[in-house]
Amino acid sequence: MRVATLIAGIALVLTVLWESFETLVLPRRVSRRLRFTRGYYRLLWGTWTRIGPHKAGQWRELYLSVFAPLSLLMLLGLWVLGVMFGFALIQWGLNTPLAPVGSAAFGTHLYLSATSFVTLGLGDYAPTSGPGHAIVAIEAAAGFAFLALTISYLPVLYQAFSRREVRISMLDQWAGSPPSAVELLRRAASYDSLDSVSELLGTWERWSAELLESHLSYPVLAYFRSQHEHESWLAALTSILDLSSLVLAGVEGVSAWQARRTFAISRHAVVDLAQVLHMPPQAVPATRIDAEGVARARRILEDAGIEVPLDLESRLLPLRAKYEPYVYVLSQRVEMELPDFLRPADAVDDWERTAWNEPE
Repeated sequence: MRVATLIAGIALVLTVLWESFETLVLPRRVSRRLRFTRGYYRLLWGTWTRIGPHKAGQWRELYLSVFAPLSLLMLLGLWVLGVMFGFALIQWGLNTPLAPVGSAAFGTHLYLSATSFVTLGLGDYAPTSGPGHAIVAIEAAAGFAFLALTISYLPVLYQAFSRREVRISMLDQWAGSPPSAVELLRRAASYDSLDSVSELLGTWERWSAELLESHLSYPVLAYFRSQHEHESWLAALTSILDLSSLVLAGVEGVSAWQARRTFAISRHAVVDLAQVLHMPPQAVPATRIDAEGVARARRILEDAGIEVPLDLESRLLPLRAKYEPYVYVLSQRVEMELPDFLRPADAVDDWERTAWNEPE
C-alpha cells in the first residue's frame, strides 16, 4: 500500500508540475491530446454554459465574461492542491517520521505538506529523517517557483488581452458595432479615404499575427470577452477576413497585395485556433450573405463610388470557404456571434451609445 502510494504521489507531483510548465512557461502549442488543463477547460466550459442564464442578452454575456478569469484562478488553485497532496502521498508512502509524534497519519503529512509549500514554517511538525528533510526542501522550492511563475504569468496574460482589445475598440469607428466589411468600405469611400483601408489592413495583419502567437501560447485568452457590447476578437477577425475577401474578389481602391497578406495570416489564426481548441471545421448551416445580400452590397459600394466586379458573388465563394467553416465552429465554442457582411439597419455604433443605451 505504501509503495503504491509513493508511486502515485511522485506521479501526481510530476504531472502537475509538468502541466504548469507547459501552460505557464512553454511558448508553443502542446500537441499531445491527453492533458489535464485541456480536459479541465472543456469540462468546466461545458458545465458553465449549461448552468447559467440561457437567454441571449446582457445577463448571459455578463455571466460568460466571468468564466475566463475565474477558471484561471481555479486552475491555479487545483495545481497547488495537487502538488501539496502529491508531496503528502510521498511522505506517507515513505512513512517519514515526524517530530514530535513519530509515525504520523496521512492528514498530518498533508498539513506538513501545505505549510511547506506555502513556506509558513510553523514548526509544530517536522521530519526527522534525511529523506523527509529533502522532500520538505524540494516542496518549499517548488512553492517559491510556483508563486514566481504565477506572479509573472498573470501580467503577461492581461497585457496580451489589453493589446488585443485596443484594436477591437478602434474598429468600432471604422466598421460599426458589430463590424461590417461593406460598411467599412462605404465609410472610407464617403470621406474619400479609400486608400487608408490598405494601411488599416496592414495594421490588422500585425494584430492577427500577435493574436495567433498569444492565443496559441495561452488558449485561455480565447474565452476572455471584450468589455463593450457587440464587440469580440472573433467578430473583429472575421470582419477583417471579409474585408480582405472583398478586396481580393475585385473591389477596387485597396491594395490587393496587402489584402492577400492580411487574409493569409488571419486565416492562419482561425485555423490554428480551431485546432488548439479541438474544433474541426463544419459546413456553415446558414450562409452569412446570399445572392440578394451580395447584390445589396454591390449597390452600396457602387453608390459610394467604389468599382465592383459583376461576378462578385462567384469570386467571393471560394475565399469565404477557406475561413467560414473555422470561424463558425469557433463561434459555437466560445459563444461569440459572427458579424454580417452588411450593416444591420438598426445598428448603432458603441461610441454613439450612452450608459442608458440611448444613442447621442
